[in-house]
Amino acid sequence: MANDFPILKPGSTLGILGGGQLGRMLALAAARFGLRCHVFSPEKESCAFDIAYAKTCASYEDEAALTRFADSCDLITFEFENVPAETADFLVTNKKAVLPDPAILATTQDRLAEKHFLTDFEIKTAPYAEISSDVDLPVAIVQVQAPAVMKTRRLGYDGKGQAVVSQGDDPAAAWKAIGEVPAILEGFVDFDLEISVVAARGRDGSFAAFEPTENIHRDHILHKSIVPANITPAVAKEAVSIARKIADELKYVGVLAVEMFVVPKDGKYELLVNEIAPRVHNSGHWTIDGANVSQFEQHVRAVAGWPLGRPRRIGQVEMTNLIGDEIESWKKFAALPNTAVHVYGKGEARPGRKMGHVTRVTPED
Repeated sequence: MANDFPILKPGSTLGILGGGQLGRMLALAAARFGLRCHVFSPEKESCAFDIAYAKTCASYEDEAALTRFADSCDLITFEFENVPAETADFLVTNKKAVLPDPAILATTQDRLAEKHFLTDFEIKTAPYAEISSDVDLPVAIVQVQAPAVMKTRRLGYDGKGQAVVSQGDDPAAAWKAIGEVPAILEGFVDFDLEISVVAARGRDGSFAAFEPTENIHRDHILHKSIVPANITPAVAKEAVSIARKIADELKYVGVLAVEMFVVPKDGKYELLVNEIAPRVHNSGHWTIDGANVSQFEQHVRAVAGWPLGRPRRIGQVEMTNLIGDEIESWKKFAALPNTAVHVYGKGEARPGRKMGHVTRVTPED
């Protein structure tokens, strides 16, 4: 189906569902290729609006606004995976060109469906159990065992929609804390480090991955990404192979990220997939300054039907998120050598809000 969509030529218009920093950086990358971007977002203060060729501020359920938006675009993509299913269905039903295929969202928006997808293709994950009602709670605890974390099946991110269940805790309290909605119980993993693979798959099935990134979280939010990751070449090769298998099985078009735990086992290491993100990803921001092609350029290339770039890292890279009022230190970071400062142009610097990032690239000898 993707090959039936038009190849975007310079001067074409790429629609972006979502107006956050990922949409902003996608629009900046598209502009390098002579593509115009029309951003659709319900948020009046969307930072992607600042640099878009055109913008629509309307609800994702506003079918008239969606129709006008879609008619103005040659192809549509999205910057985040929580686009309402009704929105995606409306666009597909009206035969609008959308990539990645919105059908993929049915898998990646639902943590249980995602876990089933992975295990069906013999990709290892943490132990998990389904919770649809309070009746499932004792069974899930026996199956997974504490300590564990209870996660809403839908809409959770950056630690939201989660509750820890320690040994001896009443799982009903955790379920109440997350709103007594459909959830999964996931066993804790004794991992050495967390990594992610950011990769692109083209319309023709071509594949290109960036090196695995080592990720350090703080308060459930990504704090730093470091490349190269502190893993063996064999683990790095396996991580990329897992990402490729996922992309191929989904028949994915665009950039996706696969988050994994590196777990010691019998003197070696095994990889457990934690999450699939069907979009450009925070842990790939380092590629803007630390690689010859960025994840945003790769995504635009993939959905537009262009050849993928061949990623090559250009030094040792460390990307640090600026969270909340950390953005006030932009001037200090701007004075550092080999350092790039990215400010997202958001309004209030609230606690936990991603306001920008800093990337330091140290040339290798």
